[in-house]
Amino acid sequence: MTLTTVILVMLALIALNMRLYIAILVAVLVYFLFFNQVPITIAIQRLISPTQNVSLLAIPFFILLGTLMGHTGIARRMLSVADLLVGRFRGGMAMANVMLSTLMGGLSASNLADAAMTARMMVPEMEKQGYDRGFAAAVTAFGSLITPIIPPGIALIIYALLANVSVGRMFMAGILPGLMLAVLLLIATYWISVRRGYKPTRTSWPKSAEVGATLFSAWPAVLLVFAVIGGIRANIFTPTEAGAFAVAFVIFIGFIVYREMRLSHVGNALVETAKSTASVMLIIMASSALAWVFSLEQVGQSLAASIVAISDNKYLFLLLLNVLFLGLGCLLEGTALMIVLVPLLMPTVLAMGIDPVHFGIILIVNLSVGTLTPPIGTVMLVVCNITKVNVAEFTRQSLGLYAALVIGLLLITYVPEISLLLSSGS
Repeated sequence: MTLTTVILVMLALIALNMRLYIAILVAVLVYFLFFNQVPITIAIQRLISPTQNVSLLAIPFFILLGTLMGHTGIARRMLSVADLLVGRFRGGMAMANVMLSTLMGGLSASNLADAAMTARMMVPEMEKQGYDRGFAAAVTAFGSLITPIIPPGIALIIYALLANVSVGRMFMAGILPGLMLAVLLLIATYWISVRRGYKPTRTSWPKSAEVGATLFSAWPAVLLVFAVIGGIRANIFTPTEAGAFAVAFVIFIGFIVYREMRLSHVGNALVETAKSTASVMLIIMASSALAWVFSLEQVGQSLAASIVAISDNKYLFLLLLNVLFLGLGCLLEGTALMIVLVPLLMPTVLAMGIDPVHFGIILIVNLSVGTLTPPIGTVMLVVCNITKVNVAEFTRQSLGLYAALVIGLLLITYVPEISLLLSSGS
């Protein structure tokens, strides 16, 4: 009854459109004030302690990196690279949209930032070439799903801290699943484009001179991706140091190489980064306190016992987790869910013999799908707002893309080597 009351308070506040971290904080305070004798100072300590982890410094660096990206000219040049690769196919611009998100995902670190930037840049161009606006919005939103999975996605960092695994291992684990999902989305996009008669963006494959010029123009961005991932893989620097290096390199590209960045852009980016970082940290603080409440009430043990009572088969357990994650991801914000669920489920995950890195990729993919799903998928709502597409139309246009993600999710769940092949030994 105690925990039920706390959860109902939190859900009621969320339903009233109160900010997520405030709803969680109020629920935690209700627990400590009315249902538990633990001193309130302990609750405050539980709020502050998560912020003391130095690894969290990676988050503001990568948020700043993603914010600066829009002012460097990198996105436009990466789109040209994407067009070289897929422009000759039917639906070439839609496929280039997915390719752009895949290429940029290793730089922006935030699917919301990626979706907002790509929606403004790609959807009007796709409409000019005869694409349905709803389909253009759907492709843009689904392409941004790759961003949290391919390093340096912020979700990978947060999960690593929660599950006490190496951030470097999580970064390596995200590469193959992210690329596989990108391929599946490209196949689905091509299939839909053929059925609807969408045309290629180019009538012939590019000549060597065009390829060389395009790649030469985009080399700084490509170098940045390999430097960040390769540096972490080779233990040259930590993820936090990689974030700092990437920010410095992007500023160098913006001011010296492409000469499209201004000091005002840096100032605006710092302000936006401060706001975004504060929002993320407040959610981490509130959700960590809520997770501690769940621990005091032994919710993890009860949940594990309930799942094991249904079946102690690892594969059925993973299927049940996918259903649970997809359902919750449709209703609640992914970061908060991750912070609440990981401490609850990790003992059972380990007891079942599931690698925590593999479990982390499954969780992140599920919650990323949740950002694209009604009623409150955050990426879906951002893209729909920017493109003026209603949610019902977005969902209708997305059915084939959802199917591709379900196939990818099942492969990631039941073929752990996809997640663990590159991460072993990291």
